[in-house]
Amino acid sequence: QVQLVESGGGLVQAGGSLRLSCAASGRTFSDSVMGWFRQAPGKERDLVAAINWSGGSTYYADSVKGRYTISRDNAKNTVYLRMNSLKLEDTAVYYCAADTSRAYVSLDSKWPGSYNYWGQGTQVTVSS
Repeated sequence: QVQLVESGGGLVQAGGSLRLSCAASGRTFSDSVMGWFRQAPGKERDLVAAINWSGGSTYYADSVKGRYTISRDNAKNTVYLRMNSLKLEDTAVYYCAADTSRAYVSLDSKWPGSYNYWGQGTQVTVSS
């Protein structure tokens, strides 16, 4: 059974930091684009960051650029999202996703429909 399991979410004060992890099991994703999405109540699920198969190329949404860092450890089949300088508007459920049809980040990586495996999500709440 293929699973993506996120962890590391929680409650943090504005300006603080969190590191999310996404551990994959059941198959390797070392040849896949991995993405982190987030969805706030009443809003669409949006791509926050994506990373290519080797970790050598990344994409960030403008709203998190300079504050978030996506990385991966293929030996551990795990993807990370380091979030610094958190803002109230970063509050959302964060989802990890895998696009096994692509090894390189492209314009298609922005769309949830491009990803065929999803985690269950982890809540990140930023308080004032």
